[in-house]
Amino acid sequence: MRKLIAEKLCIPWNEIHLQRTSKGKPFLANSIFSVYSNYNFNVSHQGDYAVLAAEPELQVGIDVMKTDLPGSSSIPNFFRIMKRQFTETEWHVIRSMNNEWMQLDMFHRHWALKESFLKAIGVGIGFNLQRIEFNVSPLQMEIGKVYSETQMLLDGEKEEEWTFETDLNPRHVILMSLRNEETRLDGYHHVAVALGKQEGFGQQHTDVCSMQPHRPQFTLLTFEDLVAPGIPITPEDSAYWDNFCSKQESPVKQSSNSR
Repeated sequence: MRKLIAEKLCIPWNEIHLQRTSKGKPFLANSIFSVYSNYNFNVSHQGDYAVLAAEPELQVGIDVMKTDLPGSSSIPNFFRIMKRQFTETEWHVIRSMNNEWMQLDMFHRHWALKESFLKAIGVGIGFNLQRIEFNVSPLQMEIGKVYSETQMLLDGEKEEEWTFETDLNPRHVILMSLRNEETRLDGYHHVAVALGKQEGFGQQHTDVCSMQPHRPQFTLLTFEDLVAPGIPITPEDSAYWDNFCSKQESPVKQSSNSR
């Protein structure tokens, strides 16, 4: 977030003041008197990626999901536990996939879409997820390609003012986006970005598709790319770093390719 703000809004790295809304959404607390006064951004991280999306006028939400086996539970049992999180139509699409792994992958694609919308409007986990329904398109996505055909229904009504897109790319990097996209990053990761007007949802907005024609704006950044322009904002704490380095890494889950 600091790299984005420093480069796009020209605020020195160590003078950036970040805060969170009551629902946990990060925002820039600095006073900005420019065309970027409504600058909106959102972040997410899971698996091998940290992702960021930003937009100068519209509200934005982003979510990345890694398709992985659900702990000790079987996939059918996991789906039973999560039944209330999707509509019957969405479950039909999820279960229509050819095998359990593909069904789990489609589950995570739907989940990323829902989370991106909730994060864009800034609501908490109390929101009834069955109020929003996604008609995903296409069903199969190519790695590295951006898609925007997916449509959303809110309380049964099609929401024309929201755009959702998807994409797929190499792993072990940071992903930064400045547009609204749904993307398949690789064989395991989905990222979804929701973009709509600042007033909130459930109102009449101008159609986001009226913006200039979409072009993919994903930039892959390594950790070194992110911290290179950084300025320390707290004194160095070598003891804290030594303690962190002494911790044992989490065990890596067994590969699920054979499932």
